[in-house]
Amino acid sequence: MTVWIRGARVIDPSQGLDQIGDLLLREGKIAQVGQVEAADADLVIDGEGLVAAPGLVDMHVHLRDPGLTYKEDVLSGCRAAAAGGVTSLLAMPNTKPPMDDPALVRDLLARAREADATVYTAACVTKGMQGKELADLAALKEAGAIAISDDGVPVGSSRCLLEALRLAPQLGLVFTAHCEDLDLAAGGKIHDGAVARELGVPGIPAAAEDCGTAREIAAAASIGAPVHICHVSTKGSVALIRDAKRRGVRVTAETCPHYLLLTEEALRRKDADYRMNPPLREEADRLALLEGLADGTIDAISTDHAPHSPEEKADFAGAPNGSIGMETSLSAALTALEGRLTLSQVIEKMSTAPARILGIPAGTLQVGAAADVVLFHPEERWTVDPEKLHGKSKNTPFKGMALRGRVKLTFSRGRLVYDGR
Repeated sequence: MTVWIRGARVIDPSQGLDQIGDLLLREGKIAQVGQVEAADADLVIDGEGLVAAPGLVDMHVHLRDPGLTYKEDVLSGCRAAAAGGVTSLLAMPNTKPPMDDPALVRDLLARAREADATVYTAACVTKGMQGKELADLAALKEAGAIAISDDGVPVGSSRCLLEALRLAPQLGLVFTAHCEDLDLAAGGKIHDGAVARELGVPGIPAAAEDCGTAREIAAAASIGAPVHICHVSTKGSVALIRDAKRRGVRVTAETCPHYLLLTEEALRRKDADYRMNPPLREEADRLALLEGLADGTIDAISTDHAPHSPEEKADFAGAPNGSIGMETSLSAALTALEGRLTLSQVIEKMSTAPARILGIPAGTLQVGAAADVVLFHPEERWTVDPEKLHGKSKNTPFKGMALRGRVKLTFSRGRLVYDGR
């Protein structure tokens, strides 16, 4: 299939491009960028008023597959991804059973070949995510895993953590770290702040994340290993990461749109769709995250897409943590970062940088690259209606919010996987 996108604003941070021009997609690849004089195309798209950019790369997604597919599965998750302009994603391994078996890795990746986005997966650091004994990391890599994480919990044993950090780069695996001191967080439901005290709800202190972040940074620094810090939510963690980078520690970090737009104040509604881990924090934390993105301390924006059923989320205190995010991620980021980052910088944080961190062939519109393209209107305003979203679960923290920027078309390897015009 040949697709000719005409007259769009082509933005590609990987090439320093920001210009009005055309894109030609042929046989699943980027064939031309710039001015296309004539083309025998199967599909011609008028891109006037739209931005054409590399498809987004979401490096933190819970597909719930296998074992929890009533919440989401690889196909439904990728439909939601496509509707949000996400063309590549990294699935987290806290499935049921956990992704600690090479056979599970192979099965997920085989089923994902029919999906509307390219699926990569992280495998478990430790067997059963119990934090006590390393999984067979070499076998998991051989099966197709590109990263390791015990996301959902930190690696329990500091000895296992250090050994995994040492082995990961030797095997070509990215170590992504859930940073949390479980003793400090024990029993907590929301951020330990004014809202938790007023509601009488047990809190999770910022120190729980900060102590975990400090441990991971110290471990990585001690052996010169790279480490990626997941879902940063506190001003303390931003400061720790900034200091580590200044010292030459090989650390990268991500945050999520909900931490950029929302604070603990949203929890006054006692609605579990606003409960996630790490929890929504204070305004000072939100501002520190925005500053961290602007100055390069935080490298990437991911979603921590975590679907749950309406029944599970009905009980504010008893509900599991997590919110969905792939379908709203670009719009939420554009809304939060308006006037702080340029369009090119937002795309870099959501596409080029996560692709670089993961070492995957994505995040670029270079000729010959996979034709992963998102077209979006950068100024269109829309209101999030959970019932119109494309995944199985509807637990979005942005419900009812007016967001800026809307995805219109998504191409995955040259195939039109979403048309929202």
